Amino acid sequence: MAHACRWEVKLDRTSDWLAIVGNIAFVFLFFPVTRGSSVLPLFGLTSEGSVKYHIWLGHIVMTLFTAHSFGYVIYWASVRKLHKLLEWKKTGFSAIAGELSLVAGLILWATTFPRIRRKMFEVFFYTHHMYIPFVVFFIFHVGINYASMMIPGFFLFVIDRYLRFLQSRSNARLLSARVLPCQAVELNFSKTTGLSYGPTSIIFLNVPTISKMQWHPFTVSSSSSLESDTLSVIIKGEGKWSNKLYQLLSSSIDRLNVSIEGPYGPASTDFLRHELLVMVSGGSGVTPFISIIRELIYTSKNMKCKTPEILLITSFKNSNDLTMLDLILPLCGAPSEFPNLDLKIEAYVTREKAAPPKEQENTKIRTVWLKPNPSDAPISPILGPNSYLWLGAIISSSFIIYLIFIGILTRYTIYPVDRNTNKIYSTSSRALLHMLFLCIGIFIAATSAFLTNKSRNAREITSQIQNMEGATPQASPNSSFYYNADRELESLPQQSISQLINLHYGERPDLKSKLLKIMEYNLHACTFFEKIFVSHEFFFFCRNFVRAKRIERWGTRLWPEENET
Repeated sequence: MAHACRWEVKLDRTSDWLAIVGNIAFVFLFFPVTRGSSVLPLFGLTSEGSVKYHIWLGHIVMTLFTAHSFGYVIYWASVRKLHKLLEWKKTGFSAIAGELSLVAGLILWATTFPRIRRKMFEVFFYTHHMYIPFVVFFIFHVGINYASMMIPGFFLFVIDRYLRFLQSRSNARLLSARVLPCQAVELNFSKTTGLSYGPTSIIFLNVPTISKMQWHPFTVSSSSSLESDTLSVIIKGEGKWSNKLYQLLSSSIDRLNVSIEGPYGPASTDFLRHELLVMVSGGSGVTPFISIIRELIYTSKNMKCKTPEILLITSFKNSNDLTMLDLILPLCGAPSEFPNLDLKIEAYVTREKAAPPKEQENTKIRTVWLKPNPSDAPISPILGPNSYLWLGAIISSSFIIYLIFIGILTRYTIYPVDRNTNKIYSTSSRALLHMLFLCIGIFIAATSAFLTNKSRNAREITSQIQNMEGATPQASPNSSFYYNADRELESLPQQSISQLINLHYGERPDLKSKLLKIMEYNLHACTFFEKIFVSHEFFFFCRNFVRAKRIERWGTRLWPEENET
């Protein structure tokens, strides 16, 4: 009997420690998925690059919380107190609230595994909203004092989520689309001149005509410097959603409702610090490199400084896919200084032995000009150009509003009840009021900041829409397609983009031999691999090669100037 008691005590303590460790992991769970986070940039991270940490933390949290719950079920069964499973105490821990939180978490957790998530993404997406009852009942279970450990991360996430909700309520102004024969489209949106973003940024798109609930991330292919009033994304038809979008734009439509969240992305990357940029891609993976090339086109024209050499190595399945390289130039064309950019493109077509006959070629890109509704607005920064200042104001002011409400509640409601020795204010009621006032503070502060910036941008948006309506070409009465070849040719630089492409049919790129030649030609150029955009496995090959060459030439892993210091 004594041995059993010791076992029960150890089980009780172990279950408690599992909850404590799980709550520590819970503290960091929402930081990686806060897209407009002011915390992640401090560590050089972005939200899309931090999702893996959210996944790891989610698995840890659910594993520990599940073990904690089953540990207590076994403990109560051993001491014959299973009736505690149906208790919702007025003060202290509430078992029923914890069980409801666990059920919501298990439903969410079950759909996050890759096999289910990839095959049934909509099920994963819908069930992921179970995080709301999971968090709410967790707070009811442990009380607001214990839950205050995880509140800061969840607080920042709720602010970000509400701001994204406000941004996505209005339709974005979709001006045109370039339809490619390779089942890809480029969407061109209007944007305000105050919206700036770095290359390789992403936006989330929702097309209610296809699905009201699905949001898909895509890399921005435009440059906010080169194209001051438009934002572009390239979408390849490789799934149900993207194929439906391609079919819609290939048919005779006048307009398309699109909602947007973002753009989000890394801070401006200093590409000029490198002498050579080697970019390796396959298929639609060329999209982020298009944004980098467009940014360097602008730099070569306006910054009056030397731009790095660019070697783009890309492979496609069929020759029709080569039309994606035509999207390197924006719809408005490129400046005449484009030849000053030292760009070389090695393109490989893997499934064809030779170029198709000219009569069989289908390389024409059709431009679809759309007619947006007057209510459709250009994409603009949701908090204006000084977004981080506004975000800081929202965080601080919403928390102050929360403290004011809680202070009034405590002074005039909770304190008089607790002062009476015969009554105790309910833990669940206290937690509910804390959550309510926190949401009220976020609603007041975020809505006020959003409306203030919206009114500031209203005049610029109105004038920009009027200018674009006067400049947008109109399609013929019988078709929504309009392709002005003369207009396109006049905007192209003297050196055509096709002259920069070296085509290879029926083979794959030999990356090792190509990059070995580059590194042997200029060994110091190897340092660009620290931030180069290449495939993951090839990065490690190049890193090991660089280390070997350093040891071979100088007998050290450091460069001579580093060794001297």
